[in-house]
Amino acid sequence: MVETLRARVAGLDWADIAAQLDAEGCAVLSGLLDAAQVRALAALCERPGPWPGWVAALQASLHARLLPVANAWNARLARPLRHPAALVRGEGPRPQCLQAGEDLPLQHGSDGPLAFPLQLNILLGTPGEDFTGGALVLTEQRPRMQSRPMVLPLRCGDIALFAVAERPHAGTRGDYTVRLRHGIARVRSGRRLGLELRLDEAG
Repeated sequence: MVETLRARVAGLDWADIAAQLDAEGCAVLSGLLDAAQVRALAALCERPGPWPGWVAALQASLHARLLPVANAWNARLARPLRHPAALVRGEGPRPQCLQAGEDLPLQHGSDGPLAFPLQLNILLGTPGEDFTGGALVLTEQRPRMQSRPMVLPLRCGDIALFAVAERPHAGTRGDYTVRLRHGIARVRSGRRLGLELRLDEAG
């Protein structure tokens, strides 16, 4: 299973994903998880326990592919920090279980300037069947401009990849800093299951 996941990650068009991240600060990764893996993660969100080894392998594989983007962004923001090649062990995946009437307020999603600038959110239910509402919402604040909201349309098993806290954006006079927040809109009915994966820690 681990080798299959690594092959799926390697088979993605990473040049296009990096271009999407540079332009919009987000991308959607589809087809990395099969139905059995989605069901296993949903069950663990309901009854948290030890996470299977393939979850850490998924984190590590995605981290390795996104490390050049993160370090390039730091260079563009004139930050000397280079993120380490290996993941730092932390608290691991974070289940997100939202009932009807609940939401996740907008947040920066970063522990400070040394944190990895990208993270993942996996949708583990089917919109329109398991729940309604509950869209993943991103906001972007550019200098001297109003906040720009974005909604990422996700299907069950999709992985949302998005920038947190700050990222560079190319302007006519060079790069400038864009500030970001993310959240989940109010769930109107049902129950929305998701999983947050940070890329500067592994379970």
